[in-house]
Amino acid sequence: MTQDQLHAFLILQRIPNLGDTSIKRLINQFETPQNVLAQKKATLLDIDGIGEHKLKDFYNKEHAIEAEKELKFIETNNIEYSCFLDAEYPERLRHCIDGPILLFKRGNSDYANPKMISIVGTRKVTSYGMEFIKRFIEDLAPLKPVIVSGFAYGVDITAHRAALDNGLETIAVLAHGLNQIYPKVHHKYAKSLEAQGAFITDFWSSDNFDRTNFLRRNRIIAGISEATVVIESADKGGSLVTADIANSYNRDVFAVPGRPDDLQSLGCNNLIKSQQAQLITSAADLIYMLNWSVKDSFKPVQKQLFIELDVEEKAIFNYLTNQGKEQLDLIALNCKMPTFKVAGILLNMELKGVIRPLPGKQFELA
Repeated sequence: MTQDQLHAFLILQRIPNLGDTSIKRLINQFETPQNVLAQKKATLLDIDGIGEHKLKDFYNKEHAIEAEKELKFIETNNIEYSCFLDAEYPERLRHCIDGPILLFKRGNSDYANPKMISIVGTRKVTSYGMEFIKRFIEDLAPLKPVIVSGFAYGVDITAHRAALDNGLETIAVLAHGLNQIYPKVHHKYAKSLEAQGAFITDFWSSDNFDRTNFLRRNRIIAGISEATVVIESADKGGSLVTADIANSYNRDVFAVPGRPDDLQSLGCNNLIKSQQAQLITSAADLIYMLNWSVKDSFKPVQKQLFIELDVEEKAIFNYLTNQGKEQLDLIALNCKMPTFKVAGILLNMELKGVIRPLPGKQFELA
């Protein structure tokens, strides 16, 4: 994207009432942002969905002046950027109808890893929630996923820290421009996060800090990932909005259940009860439901000696020895273990190089 294109996109982004969806419709019609800005009002009104209200402030020259200021901020601070037409723009986000036309980035993520999950939840995370997040991400670590969250208090920062501790890439989606860090107490994690991931946003450095920004940024958290995991949530909250958006994008949504009388689990329990989220109790559940495998992200060590397998692993080993290759559900049935538990055991056995995955959730001895 050239500087002229970026400047034109910034102008379009600054026009009130227009919005990402309408701008994409105009780009689709006129091909470039410069061409859109050059059109007469009568021509623009001929486009479906573009009415007087959206064009009310379209020709205000102040937008170009403001865009020039933001362009200087981007250049001065070496901010990376991409538009929804660029190859480096996140692929999943590209297919979201209201995904941002511009995305600004500071850090090292290139959005290339297909294993990307968003972890969201309450700011008032409990000790149970914190321990679950740490164990959950530690168990996912061999698959090298990208952990996405919102850098807020509670669940968000716990997820980012767990990702950093396990050497995983992590992306923080901000509800403000890249000229600041909020909350300020989390500034101490900024350098590590930039080195091991990125801060991203579609807000400008001059945008006012407003609580409605958090709801707007949630569409990026929901859209950029393969799945959204809600750890803890009260009966109302931003994480439930993110889950709802993820469902509207046809993304997988998972929720961690809690006790019926736990206020910080009401939201998760309701998501599960209303079938807006699938229940998970471990990383193995997520790995099984998303059909993830370590084969593309982890090189198994040399096959371990049989004596190093635990009792449950030996049972599965013996069954596969007699059967050859089998489906996950059949292994669970014949070894008399819950499916989610077998999924976790199989993951450990795969890491040891004892078994290997086959298409269709089948496994055989390595």
